[in-house]
Amino acid sequence: MALKNFAFNVLAKDKYARYGLIETHRGNIHTPAFMPVGTQATVKACTINDIKETGSEIILSNTYHLMIRPGVERIESAGGLHNFMNCDLPILTDSGGFQVMSLSKLNKIDKEKGAIFNSHVDGKKFYLSPEESIRIQLGLNSDIVMIMDECPKKSNDYNMIKESMNLSLHWAKRSKVAFGKKPHKALFGIIQGGLFKDLRLKSLKSLIEIGFDGYALGGLAVGETQEEMFKVLEDIKTDLPDEKPHYLMGVGTPSDILGAVKRGIDMFDCVLPSRSGRTGLAFTWNGRVNVKNNRYQNDNSPLDKNCDKFDLNKYSLNYLNHLFNTNEILASMLLTLHNINFYQELMKSIRINIQKGTYDQFHDKYINKL
Repeated sequence: MALKNFAFNVLAKDKYARYGLIETHRGNIHTPAFMPVGTQATVKACTINDIKETGSEIILSNTYHLMIRPGVERIESAGGLHNFMNCDLPILTDSGGFQVMSLSKLNKIDKEKGAIFNSHVDGKKFYLSPEESIRIQLGLNSDIVMIMDECPKKSNDYNMIKESMNLSLHWAKRSKVAFGKKPHKALFGIIQGGLFKDLRLKSLKSLIEIGFDGYALGGLAVGETQEEMFKVLEDIKTDLPDEKPHYLMGVGTPSDILGAVKRGIDMFDCVLPSRSGRTGLAFTWNGRVNVKNNRYQNDNSPLDKNCDKFDLNKYSLNYLNHLFNTNEILASMLLTLHNINFYQELMKSIRINIQKGTYDQFHDKYINKL
């Protein structure tokens, strides 16, 4: 039986904020959507069933880290990433481009060969070209594949950012050829150009000419301020193709998401809810809570009395404080679930308010609170 083709439709708009639906053969994704990050074929401290119960409809996994270990061949032998990790949700894989930046001490860039890595695990040398990145992602059986790009660090050096952007466009063309035609999967282009409006617009225009199933913004969440990030989104929001999903990579805080949705973004991913969950920081509708703080040692109220999923409202702040201060594994499990569930509640509320035409009021209520 033929697999269902990838499709995207905008169902409602409130100015630039969009409520939409991505259709894949593994299931539908309501947008704006947040993707929990499963870097190494797992969202840390959670089972896939837990992730699904939070309302998550797609997860992200990491090409570079899975290439290093266990290796794409091992995952292919298990029937692909979904079988390997027992996940029936759609999976988006990043290309490894971010690691070109974040692990820059371990690699060098060659225009034709791509990124030449020394593994952060054992020093083994890897070559990650655009073609190899696509091969790995298809071997993982990813549903949404990202082009190989170079993600530069924040810089005011215009010429350096321009050179990096042009390299990403060169790799984008090669990624498109390597991907071929796979209607049941999607290939997203990645817009680069740093904080420079003309470079961002040139990158976007060139990617549209190549033709992709979605358009992502890369090179953000790399040290710029929220104001600078929002300025980049403002600069290109009217030029992003209406009929394609818009994805802001690696972002972010709840207020980042609120501001980005206002500027036309449909998809997000970030390690923040799970990483914060492992370090004792909870996100709530009343702001952030550091449950390790001594003030909670005798507080027998729940972190969120309204959250009955996983019986989270049955665990007191007093108890959570104790778990973290004694380094119990359950602490990470409970708070990670709480945070991912909160993010999905936030996304659901965003979608509802876009449909009601009240997104600006919702945005203004919470932008400085979350």
